[in-house]
Amino acid sequence: MNVFFWVVLGYLILLMSVSIVKSFAIKSQEDFMVAGRSVPTYKLVATLLCTWIGSGSLLAGAGLAAQVGLSELWMAAGAWIGIILVFFLAGRVRRISQYTVPDILELRYNKWARILGTIVIVIAYTTIVGYQFRGGAFVLELVAGVPQWQGVLLTAAFIILFTAFAGMLSIVSVDIINGTIITFAVLLAVPLVFFNLGGMEYVSTELDPSLFTVFGDHNFLWAMGVFLPTFLLLMGESNMYQKFFSARNETAAKHAVIWWVIGTIVVETAIATLAILAFSHFNSLSPDSLYHLAVENSEQIILHTARFGTEVGIPIAGGLLLICAAVAIITSTGNSFLLAPSTNITRDIYQRFVNPQASEKRIVVFQRITVLVLGVCAYFMLTQFDTILAMAFTAYTMIGAGLTPALLAAFLWKRVTTAGGVASIATGMAVTLLITVLNSVLAEPLLDTAYIVLPSAGASILALIVVSLLTQPDPEEKWRPFYTESGTLEDAIEEQQLK
Repeated sequence: MNVFFWVVLGYLILLMSVSIVKSFAIKSQEDFMVAGRSVPTYKLVATLLCTWIGSGSLLAGAGLAAQVGLSELWMAAGAWIGIILVFFLAGRVRRISQYTVPDILELRYNKWARILGTIVIVIAYTTIVGYQFRGGAFVLELVAGVPQWQGVLLTAAFIILFTAFAGMLSIVSVDIINGTIITFAVLLAVPLVFFNLGGMEYVSTELDPSLFTVFGDHNFLWAMGVFLPTFLLLMGESNMYQKFFSARNETAAKHAVIWWVIGTIVVETAIATLAILAFSHFNSLSPDSLYHLAVENSEQIILHTARFGTEVGIPIAGGLLLICAAVAIITSTGNSFLLAPSTNITRDIYQRFVNPQASEKRIVVFQRITVLVLGVCAYFMLTQFDTILAMAFTAYTMIGAGLTPALLAAFLWKRVTTAGGVASIATGMAVTLLITVLNSVLAEPLLDTAYIVLPSAGASILALIVVSLLTQPDPEEKWRPFYTESGTLEDAIEEQQLK
């Protein structure tokens, strides 16, 4: 076994050790689901950054950047703009002090909105967890020659166990380590590769100028096709809201958003730049070379650069740091996206409808079992897609079309009605599933994965507006909690009585 394998193994042992230690501090569902609502700003920034920058950025985004250039940043920019808009919602979200997004949906709409929202999150998030498994398999194959199917199983086992031990408490504890390593490793690698290849002279003489234009070889419609899924996902991202609920207070949540957007812009731009530079070198080598990377394997460019970094000016220590960053990205995102749907099933189905009187201990045990079951489901979801990019766009669209319009309307449009919210969720989910299924069974895809968001989100928003305008407005006590200073239903009613 080479040094890369032992470093990866040691890093995973460190992460698991933290989770096991933190598991002894779990006393209630509040500890497991939202870390006791005690997370300070710096930890919240780290865990938000680590959750967002997952295999979608490390593999799918980097692979797309390697092929189309900096125009890939339209995909990343969806998140940047979304985070900026979230700044204005973060305080109100924390003020409501719920556990999950479906909690919010039922508070504003009804139980059917909660149930449909839970279904959307479970489908989308298990898909996202599935491609973290594939990302981990890429790492293990690269550093230890582990066959991909075994790598998927090993990665799945680690992510499932890590999440099951201590939930949100373990995630926010290790993400300060993960976030530091991710940022430092990527920012170190870019200048090393840039100057080793020849600096601006190499860029201007060896690279296609279209790699550095606004749309590359594409157009505005393509840009919106890759922009909207990440934008709409971010605005309805259950992990984000759950972590806001974990914040120590409203101020911590708002401050975290400011640093989160800065960190995300810097790291994702660095990843795209590194992918373009490194791929231009490795792809240009003879196909017979050990270091050659073909176009069809472009999603592995960052991992390939970490393993063979000496070829592009990255010393062994830098390569080891970059491979640890890859591990951090994959595991932290997998953990967070596995915790969120398990929280939804536990809180929004089991505790809400099946066993409302369940004890704190029983709830935690049930959620740990749910983590295991969803991990297995994520493995089977993985088998339904050819590439990580296809999985990413489908999952993003599921949330963006099925959840985001109704969720944002709860905070931004007083005229939205219960019927309109439910219709929006059902329509967005149904259209996304229909197109995805047809794409998988037809000889030729009905619609390119990058464009699924356009009809899905369009239908969802149309249903939201039309149904709301055709139905009677909801009473004021239904929407008041989303605009009052207290953010609770009881205080909102009391305010009305005082008036």
